[in-house]
Amino acid sequence: MQALVIVAHGSHLNPDSSAPTHAHADTIRETGAFDEVKTGFWKEEPSLREVLRTVESEEVYVVPLFISEGYFTEQVIPRELRLSGWDVSAWDSDGLSADTATFTAEDTGQTVHYCGPAGTHEAMTDVLVRRAETVTGDPDVGEGFGLAVVGHGTERNENSAKAIEYHADRVREMDRFDEVQALYMDEEPEVDDVTDYFESEDVVVVPLFIADGFHTQEDIPEDMGLTDDYRTGYDVPAEVDGHRIWYAGAVGTEGLMADVVLERAADAGADIESAIATVREKTRETDADGETPAAGD
Repeated sequence: MQALVIVAHGSHLNPDSSAPTHAHADTIRETGAFDEVKTGFWKEEPSLREVLRTVESEEVYVVPLFISEGYFTEQVIPRELRLSGWDVSAWDSDGLSADTATFTAEDTGQTVHYCGPAGTHEAMTDVLVRRAETVTGDPDVGEGFGLAVVGHGTERNENSAKAIEYHADRVREMDRFDEVQALYMDEEPEVDDVTDYFESEDVVVVPLFIADGFHTQEDIPEDMGLTDDYRTGYDVPAEVDGHRIWYAGAVGTEGLMADVVLERAADAGADIESAIATVREKTRETDADGETPAAGD
């Protein structure tokens, strides 16, 4: 038997924080690729400390639903899962290249294939582009459009910015959008000045966040000038300084995110190629309105 455990931050204050994690788990569970698909959280139940005890399988693939390598992926999760002999050097990562390392869980004896965060996997670039397609309703969006990839940015974790730059560079190399720019909330270049960085009249803004919360639903829309008060809502697209801003919300809510989780598990040795194909097909299906549902829709 083999199991997949998706671990995420969760929130005591925002009940929607865990919604994408549960939605992606449901999508993967429906493929039958794993005997068990479980979720575990730092701030919700089941907790990271207890989640392996909910798993019967002896072989477990753990995928962190986090954007970057850092405190949670390198310290908190391995500690809470009680991975015997864990050392971050096992990933041999430069801050972007964490792949997988295998350990034994001290209290359960399970073999745990601990994967790098979903946010640094190359497949995340496809999710960013898909998010742009979803918010515009155009599967061919690109020509005449700029794309802003937005991250939190912090001096405490340089890897946070690395993930944003990595995916912005990969989208830029596709030569699909007229302009691609990485922007941040807490460092330069700042998302507050989004229109200063684009000549394109239409700009899609995609926050590289796992779930919609305070930052993506309140801070960023207000900072960009989409609205003076997030509680009154805003238009998509919204007119700001002569540009049309297509604000997409958190990339982690996109249904195709389930593919990234599967890709991580496959890289760790899980035999799930057919499931990956199934998920990619399912998440690209369109509803009657021609829009692709995001996770939780």
